[in-house]
Amino acid sequence: MGRGELTDEIQKLAKEFLGREITTGELRLYPYLDYQMKNKQRLEPNKMNHEDREILRLLKDAEHIEGGASGLAMTKEFYDFIQQVLWLGYVACDHE
Repeated sequence: MGRGELTDEIQKLAKEFLGREITTGELRLYPYLDYQMKNKQRLEPNKMNHEDREILRLLKDAEHIEGGASGLAMTKEFYDFIQQVLWLGYVACDHE
């Protein structure tokens, strides 16, 4: 598998933490959320598409994140989950 591709391991992690599978679009949104939390701590609506907004709504409804353009916050548990997904999807995949 290449970088940014969904794997069975990522889907298993998503099902365990989120209670659902994720899409490739959601996987590819996570690096942006990670970057924004480490830098501006806010979202830039002009960089969001319809799928991104739907994913953010799901994450807000599940109380993993809150806010958006005026300020973004996420739970420690969700942050840790994103880090695991990023490791599997973008870092470790190059070493398999």
